[in-house]
This record gives sequence, structure tokens and C-alpha cells, in this order.
Amino acid sequence: MTNASWVKIRRDLHQIPELGFQEFKTQQYLLDYIKTLPQEHITVTTWKTGIFVYAEGTVGDQTVAYRADIDGLPITEETGLDFVSQHEGRMHACGHDLHMTIALGSLTQVVQERIEHNALFVFQPAEEGPGGAQPMLESEEMKQYEIDYIFALHVDPKRPVGTVASKEGLLFANTSELFIDFHGKGGHAAYPHETKDMMMAASAFNVQLQQVVGRMVNPLEDAVVTLGKMEAGTVQNIIPEHARVEGTIRTTAAKTMPEIKQSIERILCGIEVRYECQTSVDYGANYFMVHNDGEYVERFKDALSNTSIEFIEAEEAMTGEDFGYMLKELRGFMFWLGVDSEYGLHNSKLNPKEEAIEVGIEAVVNMMKS
Repeated sequence: MTNASWVKIRRDLHQIPELGFQEFKTQQYLLDYIKTLPQEHITVTTWKTGIFVYAEGTVGDQTVAYRADIDGLPITEETGLDFVSQHEGRMHACGHDLHMTIALGSLTQVVQERIEHNALFVFQPAEEGPGGAQPMLESEEMKQYEIDYIFALHVDPKRPVGTVASKEGLLFANTSELFIDFHGKGGHAAYPHETKDMMMAASAFNVQLQQVVGRMVNPLEDAVVTLGKMEAGTVQNIIPEHARVEGTIRTTAAKTMPEIKQSIERILCGIEVRYECQTSVDYGANYFMVHNDGEYVERFKDALSNTSIEFIEAEEAMTGEDFGYMLKELRGFMFWLGVDSEYGLHNSKLNPKEEAIEVGIEAVVNMMKS
């Protein structure tokens, strides 16, 4: 197929973004395309809204797995493109439309050429939340395959088309969402002594939270704790009885994550005593770090040596990816694919260059053949 064909598929997928475990249209679109391929040597299995496509190799000495995530984000698109999202308040703002297209392109080439190795294409739902990698990995559908190694890519708006980037060891951080509710007693602004002000409680927590990384985490271990949202109150003259803060925790060491959570809970115990309130904490979606196997990163470099694709040594990033759960159990790696966009990931104006699709297909297929 020509690049124009892959661009059309990407644009079709871009128009139907769906949230985690709600990717019904997306799954059907993928299945409809897969049915157009020769079926003699492939097996298709569904799991929830995800898909496994197993392509039998001519030798079958090993099974190489490749994962592509398929969900979108709860973002209203502002790109102004002709193929803008048709689902209000939903957008492929993290490049998963390209991820899926590259997977379909790679699958097509693998099926048509019949490479030596067995190839398993994993179309995974709910990467953005609530997290599909771990339950998919634990499913009977995936356990039936003896996978030698698995790999995946993620678009990188900061790098030019024609480049990929990866590294041995830590690539993406451990991450956890953070949601905390404060419950007290509201009342009239003129009688603060009769209330338990949850605006004050949440504000005090925010100030103390900033000490967690600076004074409670080993300075040799990188960590970030950020609150990005705070809600409290209804009007200017009522002291709120409820407040809520939302944020994120990110660490480069797996053991640091529970240590930070314990520190947060100790702070909340103090807040409850000081402000005579009740608190509840929810850590939402948690992602394990993406830790690359050095042997396969080197193998990837070798696989690209006779191509025009430029390999760049990546740096660690505090971004999160639930592909880390798969790498926790299976050998493999992840790499960045340059897509050269003015706007970054999770931005309502993200517009990756579509020329990167063919680069991604070439990189994936070459690795599968190696």
C-alpha cells in the first residue's frame, strides 16, 4: 500500500477517538481492515475492546510481539484539520491514531512477506486510563502466546521525522494519579469560627506537599509531585465544607512511589487533626516504569543500520506509559518516533507529521525481521 493509503487510515481513526475500554468503533475499524488481509497464516482474537493478531512465521523459531495502544483522550480538539474528531470532547491527542496505523502497516507487510519469526500484534485499549496493559497481560488470551520479547513505540513531537530514540534502562517513570477529598463543615463567611474550612485544609496540604520531594525523598532518586487542580466553594461569602485536589506523582525508582504515598498519608493525618476534618485519597491509575532491555535496544540499532532512519540516544523522561507493566514481565523495549509537531503530547492542537507513518512501519518491520 502507498503512503496515501496509510494517511487515509490514520485520518479515519483520528476522527473516532474513544476513551479506555470504550473503543468499540475503533476495534471494529481495525477488525474490518484486518479481514482484508490474507487469512491463511493469521489468527485473530479479541479481548474486551482490544485485539490480538498472531501471524505465523515461515520458521517460527521465536515469537516477537508488538504493542499499539488504541484509546483517545477527553480533550476537545482545536487543530482545525479537515479530519477533526467527530466525537465531541474526545481527541487522539497522544498519537495513538498513528500508533494504530503503523501497527496495521507493519502487520500488512509481515503477512504479505511472511517473515521467519512468529509475530504477535497487540492492539491494547485503555493506555491513558484506567490502564489496559496489566489486565491484558494477565488475560488468558495473551497467556496462550509464548512471547520471546515485546516492543512498542510512542510518537515524539519534539524530534524530526526520520529519527527514532531509545536507550537502555529507564526510559519512562513510574507514575500515579492523585485525587484527595477534604470534608469539613461549611457556613457563612461572617461566622468562620462555626465552620471547618476546607479551603484552608486543602491549601495547607498543598503547602506541606511541596516538602515531600525536597525533604522526604532521597535526593539521588528523582521524583515529582504536582497538584494541577483544586476545587472548593460555590460563592464568595460561603466557607466551603468540601475541597478536592488532583495531581500526579512521578518517580524514577519503583521503591520511591510507595514512600511518597506514605508521606502524603501522614500529612493528611495531620491535616485531619489540625482542621477537624475527614480526608480520602485515591491514587487512580498507576503505571510501572518503562525499563528497556539493553540487548534489544542494541538489536534495534542493528536492525536500522541499513536504513535511512537515524537512531538517537534518548534521555530519561518523567512521562508515564502503562507499557511498563508488559516490560516488567517480558523482555523488550520502547522507542520514540519523531513526528515533528509544534504542539506537544496531550495538547488540543497536536498535529504529527504523517510522513512519520512510513518511518514507523519500516522501523517496526525491520526489528521484527532481525
